[in-house]
Amino acid sequence: MFVISGTVLIAIAVTVSLLAHRSRRTEVSRLTELLSLRQGMTVAEIGAGTGWLTVEVARRVGQSGRVYSTELNADRLNDIRRAVVEAQLPNVTVLEAGEQATHLPPECCDAVFMRRVYHHLTAPAAILASIHEGLRLGGRLAIIDFRPDGLVGRITRMGVDRSEVIRAASAIGFELVASGEWPGVDHYVVVFRKGVDVGRRTL
Repeated sequence: MFVISGTVLIAIAVTVSLLAHRSRRTEVSRLTELLSLRQGMTVAEIGAGTGWLTVEVARRVGQSGRVYSTELNADRLNDIRRAVVEAQLPNVTVLEAGEQATHLPPECCDAVFMRRVYHHLTAPAAILASIHEGLRLGGRLAIIDFRPDGLVGRITRMGVDRSEVIRAASAIGFELVASGEWPGVDHYVVVFRKGVDVGRRTL
């Protein structure tokens, strides 16, 4: 019988933690670039989970900026509030989301993003329309998800095809400005803009 020692288990745990931290740094840097995040911007995260990415974005927009962080689940909302308090970030507003609405104020945001959330949406068209209403003219929307036919998708039976996301967002009135891969197995990102005619590019 093969037995793993306590020292080996600790080493594995430390390695996994370091890799996860590095991956998070990479994701934050990529999101900062795609959304042109800077001091004073107002940004929203849809389906923020534990709130770790909300915290990182709030640090980047600074005290003169604002971040709206939304979630459906009551436990997750508490997680976000706790993360925000621990990080001492008064520029974050936590909102309870709806099945068909983000509950963002009209035209409040310069940018909106969702990470591994879209495939969970029960009413994607309604949520996209709500995001469109919450964005200012020229505001950007980044949707990060994973392919249903990739390794993660086959294991979890989740994910959403990139072309499906593009079709749905375009039908609402968003214009595709960028499409590319995202850190993580089989992950991609698509970026849209509200109301501005721009050339499309591949990341």
